[in-house]
Amino acid sequence: MSEFWYCLKHGQVEGTEGCKNADRLGPYPTQADAARALEKVKERNQQWDEDPNWNDQVGEEDAD
Repeated sequence: MSEFWYCLKHGQVEGTEGCKNADRLGPYPTQADAARALEKVKERNQQWDEDPNWNDQVGEEDAD
């Protein structure tokens, strides 16, 4: 089974032999999935920002 990572340092997809894990996102099952890593991070961050269970801003407006 092949695994792929997205290297944050170089901005490219790497295989098993690549930069240290601290500099990578993954593993992903395909090169295409790894290539979308930053897009997926952005999507998840947006979902979390909009999730009232994780939004620190909820209820702060009423505190004034």
